[in-house]
Amino acid sequence: MGSSSGEEGEEEWVPPSRRPELADVAPLPQADGPCPVVSIAYRGDFHEVMDYFRALYAAGERSPRALRLTADAIHLNPGNYTVWHFRRVVLEALDADLLLEMHFVDQIAESNPKNYQVWHHKRWLAEKIGPDAANSEHDFTRKILAMDAKNYHAWSHRQWVLQSLGGWESELQYCNQLLEEDVFNNSAWNQRYLLVTRSPILGGLAAMRDSEVDYTVEAIMVNPQNESPWRYLRGLYKDDNNLLVADNRISDACLKVLNKDWTCVFALSFLLDLLRMGLQPSDELKGTIKAMENSDPETGHADIAVIVCSILQKCDPLRINYWSWYQTTLSS
Repeated sequence: MGSSSGEEGEEEWVPPSRRPELADVAPLPQADGPCPVVSIAYRGDFHEVMDYFRALYAAGERSPRALRLTADAIHLNPGNYTVWHFRRVVLEALDADLLLEMHFVDQIAESNPKNYQVWHHKRWLAEKIGPDAANSEHDFTRKILAMDAKNYHAWSHRQWVLQSLGGWESELQYCNQLLEEDVFNNSAWNQRYLLVTRSPILGGLAAMRDSEVDYTVEAIMVNPQNESPWRYLRGLYKDDNNLLVADNRISDACLKVLNKDWTCVFALSFLLDLLRMGLQPSDELKGTIKAMENSDPETGHADIAVIVCSILQKCDPLRINYWSWYQTTLSS
């Protein structure tokens, strides 16, 4: 078991009852009442550490020994929010070295990467340290995301660091790297959208849209069954349906996919929305839709949007009720 953030190296752990600096402390047992219904069988070391912790916490003591005791309690249960809160109170009272504390919490986070309290403590520290913490925090989240690319806590922390402390300069490159490794990484697509819409150095969505559409269409062509780039593509035209319909690259992408696989739900549903928004289909697109109609003789409709909606009812049976309803809105 480790010790406080200010101590170097690993020491042999000494129980609180055998520590000279705690000799004057009377342990405070947990108050379970006279007849607890289900007593928890705590381990001996946990029981002892928490009894001493409660004594110092109840006394409101802000001291190095209190800080060390919080470290013991955290190692035993990193999810104890009361211990973390008290540790922050003690750190502030002692004007402790926050860089050393960051090193301490990073060690805890590596072993407990989905612990809410750990990430909250890291944010508190980073906020105290300021912009100087940005690079190290980005490096740390990279490390965690290399172990689990979908770790919500790491992504949330990374986004907070970007927007509060900076570090936007290399984020697009990082998103490119993640998507090259796994184009299905929806977390990386989400991060990319945050970047192109909020980065203070890229110029905003309007400035990035053209190159991002090319990038996204290319990703769709690699694997049309990947929902993430289809969603991302739609987001690039947020609140601007006219621009979305006018961009031939979008309908062309749907056409290319459907020429290879007319059952691709993502291409069909995107095309249906484009038609609903007023897309005037090209002759080639009309021909592809008619071929789809011939492959499914039950459609038998002249309206292209209705044909697409009918095909979706066959290709996407889990949402057949939705597509049936959608078709009624087309008829009306």
